[in-house]
Amino acid sequence: MKKIPAQKKTGLLSKKDMDALLKKGRASAFPKDLVPMMATLVDAPFDNDDWIYEIKWDGYRALAYLNNGKVELRSRNNKSFNEKFYPVYDALKKWKLKAVIDGEIVVTDKEGMPDFNNLQNWRSEADGILLFYVFDIVWLNGRSLQDLVLEDRRAILEAVLPKSDTILLSNGFRTKGTEFFVAAGKMKLEGIMAKKLNSLYVPGNRSKDWLKIKTQTRQEVVIAGYTLNEGSVKIFSSLLVGVFENKKLIYTGKIGTGFSDKTQRDMMKQFRPFESSVCPFAEAPDINKPSRFRPNPPKAKAVWLKPKLVCEVSYTEMTPDGVMRHPSFEGMRADKPATQVILEKQTPVKKLVKNSKERSAVAKPAKHEPKTFLNPSEETQVRKIGGHELSFNNLGKLYWPKEKISKRGMLNYYYQVAGYMLPYLKDRPQSLNRFPNGIEGKSFYQKDVTGKVPGWVKQYPYVSEGEKKNFMLCNDEAALLYMASLGCIEFNPWSSTVKKPGHPDWCMIDLDPDKNTFNQVIETARVTKQVLDAAGVNSYCKTSGSTGLHIYIPLEKKYTYGQSKEFGRVIAQLVNAQLPRFTSVERLISNRNGKLYIDFLQNRPSATLASAYSLRPKPGATVSMPLHWEEVKKGMKMKDFNIHNAVARIKEQGDIFLPVLGKGINMQVALKKLHDVS
Repeated sequence: MKKIPAQKKTGLLSKKDMDALLKKGRASAFPKDLVPMMATLVDAPFDNDDWIYEIKWDGYRALAYLNNGKVELRSRNNKSFNEKFYPVYDALKKWKLKAVIDGEIVVTDKEGMPDFNNLQNWRSEADGILLFYVFDIVWLNGRSLQDLVLEDRRAILEAVLPKSDTILLSNGFRTKGTEFFVAAGKMKLEGIMAKKLNSLYVPGNRSKDWLKIKTQTRQEVVIAGYTLNEGSVKIFSSLLVGVFENKKLIYTGKIGTGFSDKTQRDMMKQFRPFESSVCPFAEAPDINKPSRFRPNPPKAKAVWLKPKLVCEVSYTEMTPDGVMRHPSFEGMRADKPATQVILEKQTPVKKLVKNSKERSAVAKPAKHEPKTFLNPSEETQVRKIGGHELSFNNLGKLYWPKEKISKRGMLNYYYQVAGYMLPYLKDRPQSLNRFPNGIEGKSFYQKDVTGKVPGWVKQYPYVSEGEKKNFMLCNDEAALLYMASLGCIEFNPWSSTVKKPGHPDWCMIDLDPDKNTFNQVIETARVTKQVLDAAGVNSYCKTSGSTGLHIYIPLEKKYTYGQSKEFGRVIAQLVNAQLPRFTSVERLISNRNGKLYIDFLQNRPSATLASAYSLRPKPGATVSMPLHWEEVKKGMKMKDFNIHNAVARIKEQGDIFLPVLGKGINMQVALKKLHDVS
């Protein structure tokens, strides 16, 4: 399929071509309150080479007013979106443009698919990934572009659009509209847009040069009341909705499905200020009217509302008397005044498009990594993760006071790295090291979680002092975030899993300095690698996040803890023999004389080290970060890897520690090689 080029970092137009296009625009002051151009609903897709096709994004229409860092993000009825959709607003502020850009704010899931339900109550990326898909530019650098054809406006937009993860170009496709429509339907998108390439931008106009073709029947409606059924325990039974026709509110039906208990509670808060004793419909509906499927409906009582609130519904068809069949609630709409809600009627496409042929080529929206989990203001927030509702409290509490990093910041970090951490946590019993008041407060260990965690959290039984107890398992994103919410700044898993608890996945060498410099720790790590290289053993290094370095050797569950410990002992002794001046293998601190301890005794059942990518309760909010061996060199510092830069590094490098969980060593062959070279 031929398509208009996607967003690029550098412009597609030369300066000469850009200047030529801008001269076509008329000189104009910076606009303040444009009303966006609108599209006409038609009944079918069509094929025509004079048109381009776009995805119809299921979101909120928005205009971005950019004035060299001063930004206003507004809805189609000129309502500010600055605070509600703060990530888009913050991203726009970084752009040093003088422009007015038209687009659609959407929330997508992790697969990139739009989710209108989550958009209406969006507070953070726990509710979905917030994006601004832009498709037009109407003013730039003192010039109105409204009289330029769409093809020229798109070329300018692509040329000036900076690279961004939050603000993306909504691609235009030169393809067969009928094929594009079929593909959009298969992907369960709301529909497609068709735009004439030579169309001008006419603010506030419902243009016949812009058309929308829906894959499902959707309609905005005004909420004029709700019903309470006799004997029902629901917060409300159904919504009573309608549309305006000649300034009169006409009833279009009852909506009884599509909302959860939480949604209903939130809606009731919005309803209360608008409760009224007067029916707002031109003709009061019979809310107790029997139907084919409910010949004896429960007796219902109506609570009327002033017609101010708008929602969107999907339905199968409209009956001859103007009532929606099988309507389902899709979400509240805060971006359109109720007085503008009319019944959208499909115009036959043949009346609008000459030579059209009514009869996949659509690119799937891009996947995006999560960025934020909790919004920046509320102290207590509830989020649904993996089907479980989690409550997060005291979010403003400073966990790293000197660095001014809050509990909220810690949780946002773990939300972003959860997918990378979970392979090193899943099915491994956890000893909870809790810091409920941050790194400067008192901390405590918790092993037994029996009766103290939600029922959905997986547990692993053990016996202590004759009592049956349970370790917590951190098996999914919800458990990881729940554990962090308890004040577990760090994660310390076993080296083995519950599937084979006596056989670790790795052997660990923990380089624990005393009065040593960090450069001596680095030197010890490099000598350890040399010893392991001589044995033909692959090894992987990470910072401890505290003072030392950890070196991991993959075992693939092939050996017992005892065998792992003895293999570690051989390695430690060989390294110590090469660096006797400042290293030690003495277990007792008093016998080390301030030397760096090469600790191999962590290779025992239930012993733990901080997980890869775990934060540490240390100054600087350091991270236990996997390293490339070429990075383990003089000059590297522990604080080089912290909460502020770790996510960007992980996304750039990927999980370089994953071979630790891969093919294990042949310990017998390795020991023979070490014996031969020693």
